[in-house]
Amino acid sequence: MNSSILQTATRVLLPLLLLFALFLLVRGHNAPGGGFVAGLVVAAAFVLHAMAYGSAATRRALVVSPPLLLPIGLLVALISGLPAVMLGRPFMSGVWTTVGAGPEAVALGTPLLFDIGVFLVVIGVVLTIVLTLADVTVTER
Repeated sequence: MNSSILQTATRVLLPLLLLFALFLLVRGHNAPGGGFVAGLVVAAAFVLHAMAYGSAATRRALVVSPPLLLPIGLLVALISGLPAVMLGRPFMSGVWTTVGAGPEAVALGTPLLFDIGVFLVVIGVVLTIVLTLADVTVTER
């Protein structure tokens, strides 16, 4: 599709959607949101990019190949359960630590690490499917 309006809107919306996804990802382990929703937002942002510029341009814009995100995300999610086991707790129990001191202290835990794994898997699955379908559609024309 060669729509200058869509391409301009994509240039504006893509960074905003990625920033919103980061917000959802970080917020998710304490409130609604998380890796799944953030992954869908990122995937939707790149689907919009593919609609505006084509799947080849979107593949070039991605830092990592979508099929590679699947095993990386699964590995990150698996690793998130190991700290609990090392502490003698059940697998996937939340383990928390505080970074910083005073009012600037931030609580970080393994649920965020698990959410990052889910985030990567969702992006990988959705973009692999969408970009593969886009390539097949272009080839058939």
